[in-house]
Amino acid sequence: MRSGRGFKIAVGVLFPLFIVGVLLAAFLARDTWMALFSSREALQAWMEQFGFWAPAIYVAVQVFQVVIFVVPGEVVQIAGGYMFGIPMGTLYSLLGIAIGSSIDFFMGRALGRTFVEGVFGEKRVAQFDSVAESSRTRTGFFLLFVIPGIPKDVLVYVAGLSRLKFGTFLLVSMGGRLPGILGSAVIGDSAASQRYVLAGIIFGVSVLLFVLGVLFRERLQTLVDRIARRHADTQGLPGKGDQE
Repeated sequence: MRSGRGFKIAVGVLFPLFIVGVLLAAFLARDTWMALFSSREALQAWMEQFGFWAPAIYVAVQVFQVVIFVVPGEVVQIAGGYMFGIPMGTLYSLLGIAIGSSIDFFMGRALGRTFVEGVFGEKRVAQFDSVAESSRTRTGFFLLFVIPGIPKDVLVYVAGLSRLKFGTFLLVSMGGRLPGILGSAVIGDSAASQRYVLAGIIFGVSVLLFVLGVLFRERLQTLVDRIARRHADTQGLPGKGDQE
């Protein structure tokens, strides 16, 4: 586990520079990827050149998005529904997000709080301390993963700092994210099938929920913390019980 002010400063400088580099590369190649997303047929034709490996390429892109988080996850998830339809788009997104989240979880656990604070800032990490240290950590993290607008990238790293076991973390995080992933796949599939009204309605509801989640983030996090603690009290279990 790394510690020290110098390490935090290095992370705070080098990691953003890496992200800027990725964004610059995406900008320079904008004509290429914009052409790919001009239609479902164009995107599928590009994917078909990879043959059997096409789904693996998509999963790899999803893993990259989760680890680097320079592009909103919903964009890649919608692309999954756009290319593969609802069932397979959802499945491939779940697989990629699970792999990427696992990498983030173990990075947080291996490199420690100093690294996580160097990437996200002390204030953002501290916002989730009450849930991470709660007597019912599993319940708290599940509810936070369900709520739109809560920064999932920070949550994954903070989960790595907690005493939550990896298997429990994976189950909780993917279960909480499933509704959003499924909704994104439906939007992508609806757009590809030119069912623009349905895609617009679902997208509008998603945006509304996201905005509400952002506006009421602090209240929702306080509520989640209270629910987690109250659940522990009613069960009469010690603090460790839910962290197994």
